[in-house]
Amino acid sequence: MKPYASMSSASDFHSDTTEFFRGRIVAITGGTGFIGSHVVDQLLRLGAKPIVLSRTNNIKFLRNCQSEIEIRECDLESNGSTFKTLEGASAVLNLAAKVAGLEYNQKHSASIFHQNMQIFLNVIKAAQLQRVERFLVTSSACVYPRECKIPTPEEEGFFSEPEPTNSGYGWAKRMQEYLGAQYAREFGLSVSIARPYNAYGPRDNFDTSSSHVIPALIRKAFETTDGFLNVWGDGSHSRSFLYVDDFARGLLEVAARYPMADPVNLGTPEETTIRDLAAHIADIVSEIRGLAIRPRFEPTALTGQPRRCCDVSKAVRVLGFTPQIGLIEGLKRTVEWFAANESYTLPAHV
Repeated sequence: MKPYASMSSASDFHSDTTEFFRGRIVAITGGTGFIGSHVVDQLLRLGAKPIVLSRTNNIKFLRNCQSEIEIRECDLESNGSTFKTLEGASAVLNLAAKVAGLEYNQKHSASIFHQNMQIFLNVIKAAQLQRVERFLVTSSACVYPRECKIPTPEEEGFFSEPEPTNSGYGWAKRMQEYLGAQYAREFGLSVSIARPYNAYGPRDNFDTSSSHVIPALIRKAFETTDGFLNVWGDGSHSRSFLYVDDFARGLLEVAARYPMADPVNLGTPEETTIRDLAAHIADIVSEIRGLAIRPRFEPTALTGQPRRCCDVSKAVRVLGFTPQIGLIEGLKRTVEWFAANESYTLPAHV
């Protein structure tokens, strides 16, 4: 696997964030994964001392910095294991999550809810008992109801029901936010809550059976044999996509500078329809493959939330946070990473 260097440097962060993390021992659950590995990269740039909690030895995204971090084997579904492996941590960034693609999430809402809550309960209790100085709850825009305001403000996070196709995950994230706030109130735990929108970028999950829309479309575009890129839905539904470097940077800014047990949206105000997204991906991959690729929509397929667009006003007001990477540039970087690092079936005649 070719190494990927985060585009975010220490100079991109607020000085208070740099000061908060410099020299601090930071435990990251989910640190070997897509988002977590980028957070680890950025923590190292800030001079922190990351502890990565891992259930397995699969650290392919961290091999380039393995000598600079501590990896502790941990089963987050075990209360005792979690408590022991958080020993010595000054801050805990909880990024561990069980989530998959839309079809899986809809069919396994109970399992998704149970697994996410079991992990979170163990981690936040261990953090409280270990007297950590800061705890980050990583929530999700999946907490929002199907018919929400566009752009969507934080106040709608507990209105009505979460989007039905993602209800298990949405409810789990709502309950994690609730527990974070109550641990702050009852136990004095210093809690930050980030509520990020759709992430994408290098190191994403490109398995179409469990991936989200951008990595799924990228793989399909590379593997198509007839030039058609099959897209679920009619293309009218929309999302607010946040490039992974901006996503990771936003998490660290919230963790360091807004310990209010009060959620902050992390996203971009750019609302992109899936129709436009598919066209962008088709164009980028067409140029690489030398094959004309065009989207083909499947109107009866699952689509999830009709519209999603982030109200960024709070993040701007309390943190001065704005994304640095636009969608087209981010897609190009993601496609290039996929082509260099993921195996795929390219038709022999291309």
